[in-house]
Amino acid sequence: MEKYKPHVILSAAISIDGKISTRTGNSKLSSHEDLRRLHKLRTKVDAIIIGKNTLMRDDPLLTVRYTKGKNPIRIILDSKGDISTKSKILQTSNKVPTIIAVSKKITKSNLQKLNKFPVEVIITGEKFVNIKSLLKKLSEKKIRTILVEGGGTVNWEFIKQNLFDELIITLSPFIIGGNNSISFVQGSGFDNISKSSNLQLKSVKRLKNHLVLNYQKV
Repeated sequence: MEKYKPHVILSAAISIDGKISTRTGNSKLSSHEDLRRLHKLRTKVDAIIIGKNTLMRDDPLLTVRYTKGKNPIRIILDSKGDISTKSKILQTSNKVPTIIAVSKKITKSNLQKLNKFPVEVIITGEKFVNIKSLLKKLSEKKIRTILVEGGGTVNWEFIKQNLFDELIITLSPFIIGGNNSISFVQGSGFDNISKSSNLQLKSVKRLKNHLVLNYQKV
């Protein structure tokens, strides 16, 4: 993988049929044991990335709980910079280092809004956040490992552009179904399997009824 780029881990808990949430946004797929595993993983990375859709759906803190350890830097991909000022991410940005990655499409008012909070705003890309450019900027900030926690649209961008190194999936004992539920990978998808990255199964760990699958890109 390119030297300018941090080590990127895609992470998610999915249903047996590959969904990360129901059509109403319910995404409680992890067990308590799996949450502890995930939060231990958070302590080992430099940063966490999520997209604005995930933030709007879950309003997460993206901090380390269930275990002891340092909080990673939180990075939100928000092309227009219209993240809610009431979000937990902005409301706790004075306690946890936070980066909001936006595109040049951001309005002056949204930029002024973000600048009222102790966050770092990185502008990259014309209409959408340029992930490849963003990763280069993050590498220059000595960010070496990044955990991407979704959602499906963000996962697809990393996969489509071949900008990930590792995949950690928790297979949860649920079947969600539905055309409007959210899949682990959204977007248009590949038209040919040969275009998909070649993955090698590194480990399988059983957590009662959940399976944690760790794949590395060959």
